[in-house]
Amino acid sequence: MSTAEIKDLSILATFLRNRIDDKFVTYSRKVFINLINLCKDSCSYCTYKKEPTDAEAVMLSPSQAIAIAKLGKKARCTEVLIVTGERPEIKYQEAKRWLTVLGYKNLSELLADLSDKILSQTGMLPHTNAGSLTKKEMSMLKSTNASLGMMLESSSERLTDKGKAHEKAPSKNPKVRLKSLVSAGELNFPITTGLLIGIDESFDEVVESLLLINNINKNYGHIQEVIMQNFLPKKGTPMEYAKSPSYPYFLRCITAARIILEGISLQVPPNLSPDVYSNYLDAGINDWGGISPITPDYVNPESPWPTIENVSTVTRKKGFTLRARLPVYPKYIINSDLSRKFVHSDLKDYIEPLIDKYGLVKEEFINNEY
Repeated sequence: MSTAEIKDLSILATFLRNRIDDKFVTYSRKVFINLINLCKDSCSYCTYKKEPTDAEAVMLSPSQAIAIAKLGKKARCTEVLIVTGERPEIKYQEAKRWLTVLGYKNLSELLADLSDKILSQTGMLPHTNAGSLTKKEMSMLKSTNASLGMMLESSSERLTDKGKAHEKAPSKNPKVRLKSLVSAGELNFPITTGLLIGIDESFDEVVESLLLINNINKNYGHIQEVIMQNFLPKKGTPMEYAKSPSYPYFLRCITAARIILEGISLQVPPNLSPDVYSNYLDAGINDWGGISPITPDYVNPESPWPTIENVSTVTRKKGFTLRARLPVYPKYIINSDLSRKFVHSDLKDYIEPLIDKYGLVKEEFINNEY
């Protein structure tokens, strides 16, 4: 895969993608709740993390988060993406005090209670991305979250060395992240993971990361999607002068993902490649990820999402139909054996009214807007 022509890899990747679904390309219509953006880690490329003294530091109350979720319901969203920094209460007294005032011992308790309130008050499905959770912490979310999110980013321990992207981010150690992926599998908890391409990894390391993800999924069947995300340098970070991955290299990584990953959906965020994202459909992707009609991408605020209408047009020109999905993938819903295993019984009454025979969101639910 490192020496083959991109055109040949794309032909194979397209063939393999069409075995998964040759009709639809999906996205998840979501509202993004930035619950707390303090974080114990310091990744060399990140602007999401704030210090307590920063004007942009966020620590929402449950009522504020639910109010945002209700705005998402009005905009016909079906996913509530809850994102936090990694265990902020370990590093910051301000975060610990915030949790204590709200009546929680730790962030996991808050996430479990907030997810329950959002589900019961809005009917939308929570999808939590709070980093490398333990098995116990994940089990607290199983009855209220349709799925989890946690980026592996890379399986290369080399990137934790001095001067590298993850030097000051112990939770990004591959052993920690891979353990969380396995824990989710042991709980039969659908999860989305992914790689960050262009942070000084080699192509061999990309392939190694993909093989590890695929092997874990072979054991448990719970990895519903892999995101291939291209690094973009951000001003004010240690990596602000680093280069983004070249287009041919990123394309090669995407095709490699499609060839290696068996039966796992593949996503590239369209807002991070606004001028060329349509080309990724030729590299084997079948999903655009979460797109919000009302909230920004708080992790990449400088990169606004394209309109859903634009994404629909781009998708149609490539011969596919854009359809909305839930934060849990259709195969886990419409296959009765998988549904019994991977979808908590408490969620089924919320899911059923939203879906059609394909396990996708009913088009009339979002007013057939495309």
